[in-house]
Amino acid sequence: MHQDPPIMTTPQQRKIMMAGIGIVAFSCIVAAVVSGGSGSGAASPDTTVIVESSIVDIAPVGEETTTTVIAVDSSVPATDIQDLAGDDPTATTACALTVRSLASGDVGESVTCLQNALITAGFMTGTATGTYDNATVDAVKKLQTDRDLFVDGKTGRETALSLGVWPDETSLVIHTPPPAPGAVDLLGYELSSVATSGPDAPPLPANSGTGRRLVYDRAGQRIWAVGDDNVVIRSWLVSGSKYNNETPGTHSVYSRSDVSTAWNGKAYLYKMVRWLKTDIGAIGFHALPIHVKDNSPYQTDAELGQRLSGGCQRQANLDAAFTWDFAQIGTPVVVL
Repeated sequence: MHQDPPIMTTPQQRKIMMAGIGIVAFSCIVAAVVSGGSGSGAASPDTTVIVESSIVDIAPVGEETTTTVIAVDSSVPATDIQDLAGDDPTATTACALTVRSLASGDVGESVTCLQNALITAGFMTGTATGTYDNATVDAVKKLQTDRDLFVDGKTGRETALSLGVWPDETSLVIHTPPPAPGAVDLLGYELSSVATSGPDAPPLPANSGTGRRLVYDRAGQRIWAVGDDNVVIRSWLVSGSKYNNETPGTHSVYSRSDVSTAWNGKAYLYKMVRWLKTDIGAIGFHALPIHVKDNSPYQTDAELGQRLSGGCQRQANLDAAFTWDFAQIGTPVVVL
C-alpha cells in the first residue's frame, strides 16, 4: 500500500513550506504549556522529555498551518516539518476502487474504474485499458496538479476521492453500544461513549502483532489497547486522517506533549502522543482539538468513526486520557 507523499507543487503547499521555515525565527519567542502525565501515567525518569524545538503537527482540517512547541524524546532529532490541511473535492461516478492504492504497473478492474473516471473528468483520452501505464500516470498527475493534490502520479485515498471512486467506508466502522454511566475498562479507566472493553470489544484484526501495544485499524477507525497477555484492555473509535499519510506497519511512541499550543493561537491539542514523523508532519493520538477563540471542540464524540483530520487520530477526551497514561515512550503502535 502506498502513500500519497507530498511534493511542494501548489501555492497552498508552498505557503505551508514557508510557514515551516519561519518557525525557526519564532522558536525563541513561542511558548507552550507542557506538563507531565496525569495519574499513574506520569513519566518515569527514563521517559522524561524536554522541550527542544518547534515542530508542526498535522493540523485540524480547515485551519491554517499551526506550529507547536512540544516535548520530544532527547534521542530523536527535532526538525521543522510542514503541515497538511485542506478538504477533499468529491464527485460521483458509476464505479469504485476495490483496493486502497494504485500505481504504475497495476492491472485490473480498479484500474479500469480509475481510467474511466479520468476520461469522464477530462484528464485522459481514449478508452480504458485496465493497465496503469504511463498515460494513466500522466493523467493522474494532471488531475493532482489541477486540484491542488500531492503530485506523484499514484492513486491513493485523496486522489480517488477527488474522482469519486473511493469505496464507501462507513460499512467498515463498528459502533458499539454506549457503556453504562461510569463504566470502566479492565484497568479501571472510565469509558467514553464510543469505547468498550474486554470481551465486549470488536475482535482484534488479524496480523496485528503481539504483546502490549496499541493497534490502529484505519479502515475501521478504531484503536485497541492490548495487554501483555493479548487481552483487549480497551477499544474505541477515533477520527483519523482524510489522507493516505498514516503509514501502515509497526511504529512506536517517540514524543508526547500534555498540551500543544499553536503559534498562531488558533488551536490546542491536548494529550498528544506521537508515533510517526513524516515529510508532512508529526502524526499521533490526541484529544478532540479545541478552538482557542472560543474553547469549542472541532467535533463531537458522536462524529468519531469518521475521517476528519489532516493526519492525527482525534479521540474522545476520556480515551485520550487513557492513551496518555498507557502509551509511554517506546510503546508499540501497530497500524493496519
